[in-house]
Amino acid sequence: MGPVEQTLFAFMVGLTACGLAGSAMELMSGRRPAFVEPYVSPAHVLRSLAATACAGPLMFANEALDAWRQGRISAPALISCGCTATIWTLALGVVLIDIASWAGMLLGSADLSV
Repeated sequence: MGPVEQTLFAFMVGLTACGLAGSAMELMSGRRPAFVEPYVSPAHVLRSLAATACAGPLMFANEALDAWRQGRISAPALISCGCTATIWTLALGVVLIDIASWAGMLLGSADLSV
């Protein structure tokens, strides 16, 4: 697989994980994912960090679209937010592939013969 295919694969992994996490969060709470309670809370820092890491690009895109609809940001700022969410999704995919590869090596190196 060449670098273009690897990049697209990492982006699709990140996009899938982000969508799954965002959908699960929305189903559990009944609210659209955003950088507000119950998703991000100073009382639950680790939970907030995990939610932001996994569904952050979706949350960021939702916030940017809301701000653009309300006239708080311009179209170039919305495009910038879209580029940031895209890069964040790609980075999430790279991290998830690395974690899966690392876990696969750990499981594959186990000596199961007794």
